[in-house]
Amino acid sequence: MATPEEQLQSMLRNLEEKTGKPLAHWVAAVKKSKLDKHGEIVKWLKSEHGLTHGYATLVAHEARGSAASSAGAGDLVAGQYAGKEELRPIYDRIAKAAQGFGKDVELSPKKGYVSLRRAKQFGLVQPSTKTRVDVGIQLKGVEPTDRLEASGSFNAMVSHRVRLTAASEVDDELIGWLRKAYDAAG
Repeated sequence: MATPEEQLQSMLRNLEEKTGKPLAHWVAAVKKSKLDKHGEIVKWLKSEHGLTHGYATLVAHEARGSAASSAGAGDLVAGQYAGKEELRPIYDRIAKAAQGFGKDVELSPKKGYVSLRRAKQFGLVQPSTKTRVDVGIQLKGVEPTDRLEASGSFNAMVSHRVRLTAASEVDDELIGWLRKAYDAAG
């Protein structure tokens, strides 16, 4: 299983491979643009330069020197699981499985969760309590079940939620739901 730092390095390599330019080029372009707000930078990189949302977000954070920059992405995940270390294997198993869906999977750490993205967000992993990780999944049109709950007030960016308390609960059924959401996000 790749560490968050290794995942970030992979994303940086892929950025240069897909755009033909390294992160430093994109950061310089943002600084030259004089754009300051995160959302404006992301929108500009996507509309004017064709970057995907994940890459545009990475560049925007780096250009602005914010916590999710390349130096801080691994720290964000570590911070999410501080005091909840026994839950980290749940995240690691989900991240590994999601990365196996395709080279276009982006793990985008935020302060409280990690967004699972393709062309758009298809899921998220959030350590919600000291004993539970919630996995949000975007599966519009799929009926909730006892395990695959409607997201309700959990997060408006996903349609369903699965509550996990152990890494063993990251099973074929859960990965199947995530895969279906990934396929729909393409």
